[in-house]
Amino acid sequence: MQFLLTAVNAKYIHSNPAIYSLRAYAGEELQPCIALAEYTINQRPEDILEDLYKRQPEVIGFSCYIWNWRLITELLAELPKILPHTDLWLGGPEVSFESEKLLQEYPMVKGIMAGEGEETFRELLAFYAQRAPRARAEEKNALCPTVQGSTEKLAAIRGLVLREGSAHERAPVDLNRIPFLYTCGAEGHTLQEFENRILYYETGRGCPFRCSYCLSSVDKKVRLKNLETVKKELQFFLDHKVHQVKLIDRTFNCNHDHAMAVWQYIKDHDNGVTNFHFEIAADLLREDELALLNSMRPGLVQLEIGVQSVNPGTLKEINRPGNLELLQRNVKILREGHKVHIHLDLIAGLPFEDYESFKNSFNVVYMMKPHQLQLGFLKVLKGTQIREKAESYGLVYQNNPPYEVLYTKWISYEEIRRLKGIEEMVELYYNSGQFTAVLPALGQDFSDPFTFFEKLADYYEEKGYTTASPARSRRYQILLEFAAGERPEKEEAYRELLTFDYYRRENAKSRPDFCRDNSGWREKIWDFYQQEEKKPQFLKEYREFHARQTMKMTHVEVFFYPVWENEKRDDLQRRREPQFVLFDYRKRDAVTGNASVTLIPRR
Repeated sequence: MQFLLTAVNAKYIHSNPAIYSLRAYAGEELQPCIALAEYTINQRPEDILEDLYKRQPEVIGFSCYIWNWRLITELLAELPKILPHTDLWLGGPEVSFESEKLLQEYPMVKGIMAGEGEETFRELLAFYAQRAPRARAEEKNALCPTVQGSTEKLAAIRGLVLREGSAHERAPVDLNRIPFLYTCGAEGHTLQEFENRILYYETGRGCPFRCSYCLSSVDKKVRLKNLETVKKELQFFLDHKVHQVKLIDRTFNCNHDHAMAVWQYIKDHDNGVTNFHFEIAADLLREDELALLNSMRPGLVQLEIGVQSVNPGTLKEINRPGNLELLQRNVKILREGHKVHIHLDLIAGLPFEDYESFKNSFNVVYMMKPHQLQLGFLKVLKGTQIREKAESYGLVYQNNPPYEVLYTKWISYEEIRRLKGIEEMVELYYNSGQFTAVLPALGQDFSDPFTFFEKLADYYEEKGYTTASPARSRRYQILLEFAAGERPEKEEAYRELLTFDYYRRENAKSRPDFCRDNSGWREKIWDFYQQEEKKPQFLKEYREFHARQTMKMTHVEVFFYPVWENEKRDDLQRRREPQFVLFDYRKRDAVTGNASVTLIPRR
């Protein structure tokens, strides 16, 4: 008997911890009955159908989320045609609410595992494993009704939703009883299944807050794993030098002692490679937590912080308590410590937030200088309070996943559409981290950051430019065109700032068109490399290389305008004498990924 747990991920680099957790919890006796299959939403449905057919499972269980539900429904419509004797089960947050309605809409589905699935799945798997082969064959006979007693046995399993009726809800599972999912299964203690993919890990479930738009508010009780177990499992990632581990705990630092213990452990056992991503509430950070985070290796930790809005009325309405002033202070401390990569999140379409209010929220968050600013749009999820109150908010959203907001009584569809364009500009020019010198200078020519991105989005739309340009240098050229159109007298200064940004990110083999002709300085640049070969002062790590080899591995650029972060760029006046700047790509900032830059003094 084979029960095929099936996941359809948003991207190949993602993995689905849910199906691995179900397999781990099933235990060694039942694990041989389980097979796993992972696909992506970018695959053709017919290709996934073909692969499922080849496997010939007796049962398929789909892990359902807003990003894969459309594709799964396509598969559900076709699977009974090619696998008529295969039972189909659903589980996950997308089907854990309104389950009875879904069973009516999809008659081919046997049932739904609602809520946490570990205990429910183990009992369901045992049900299939224990049935006699003859009974299973009879059940598949079109002329024979379900074997007497099977329905009653299924209905007795807590957490299952069936057409014949639902059993009682199941109590939350004890997290300490769930085996470590990365060392369970037929493959044994290996990470082969997860090669080149992001690994997810949880030290707790539930959230103490009740944000009306979030499914985590449904599970209000926070449950934590035993710290000794957590440390042992974290050490597995460290020993295997996993590139990145994303912790999926909601508000990781809601328990101070737990957070401190985990952060202290990864600092003390840092392998110099692994990065850990945490979702936190920045206003809950205490002084000792800030000090600990700022004492870590740069790049060891990445923090995602949900601000969502700075509108007091909005925050009150969505049940999101917080202290904005304290949040700003703590983010500033972390930003200046330059050890932690910081993501700040905003949500457009929340109650009481109109276009001008969101503009203010954006500007406040932008001025905190996060490494990434995630501009998201409200998803009106099943089971959330905000969905129940949608009518009173005039909140209209998509009928199909991801149930994204279209408009509310405070913000129009046209304004949401404009914010979509701004989101694309923020992704291209801010979150890419490729324009950290030119953006602050450009921002001085606009009333506020939001207005800059708004006008840039309008420029893209007017010109018909695509945001999916294959050549990255094209983005620099477009930004130069836009900047020169706004302030033509600063075109050369902006050209140099863009050149600085470009070479700080990569050692380009060919010189982009937007860069100024540098051929007149080649002789002096070559002299520099020859002197470094004879008596290295700036390139001591390149002693084993000849000057021409070192020249290919690094880059020297000539600038006449101020390009340094600590230089004043109010007027961007041109210098009389050039400055020679060395870009060293062996030395990169662990937080930003930028190459080291050194001003070469005149000799």
